[in-house]
Amino acid sequence: MPPEAEAIDESVPEEGAPETPGRRRVRQGLVIVNTGEGKGKTTAALGVLFRAWGRDFRVRMFQFIKHSTARFGEHRAAKKLDIRIEAMGDGFTWLSKDMDQTTALAVAQWERCKAAILEGAEDIIILDEFTYAMHYGWVPVEDVLDTLRGRPDGMHVIITGRYAPEALVEFADLVTEMKLIKHPYQEQGIRAQPGLEY
Repeated sequence: MPPEAEAIDESVPEEGAPETPGRRRVRQGLVIVNTGEGKGKTTAALGVLFRAWGRDFRVRMFQFIKHSTARFGEHRAAKKLDIRIEAMGDGFTWLSKDMDQTTALAVAQWERCKAAILEGAEDIIILDEFTYAMHYGWVPVEDVLDTLRGRPDGMHVIITGRYAPEALVEFADLVTEMKLIKHPYQEQGIRAQPGLEY
């Protein structure tokens, strides 16, 4: 065993336990998928982004559905914190009136994301609502998996959205399925609330 390996302790300390001076963390890049019918997929990813930013990680989010002119709560916060969140979509893509244009846009978006992943300038990249591009066949799943395999060591990639392809689910290290039990709009007709959903 090389001397430097002896100093590496990969065990996870108990919740709330302070990090000891001799402890060095080895970062293992993970692929994380937030999918399912319930609310919270993007919100959970934003929570990771914020936590990682607090650790001085280089973070970046690409949003596939939200329009490029979107100015939701996360965009306003990101601007204040100097975090890169890039909305690149054309709205509710699956309702597009020009599917050829939507498909071409999704492909161009993916090429941009792929370049960012392989470049390795970030520690965490989030592909928000990206599962739809694979679900509708605009982006080949195998191309996505090949890109994830080729990413730099230590880079985390988070993918959100419904209908996560089975091949992606099998490949990912962590998969969470959000389950809808109650929703204020369905139960009470309460519309989306600012600060909670946008």
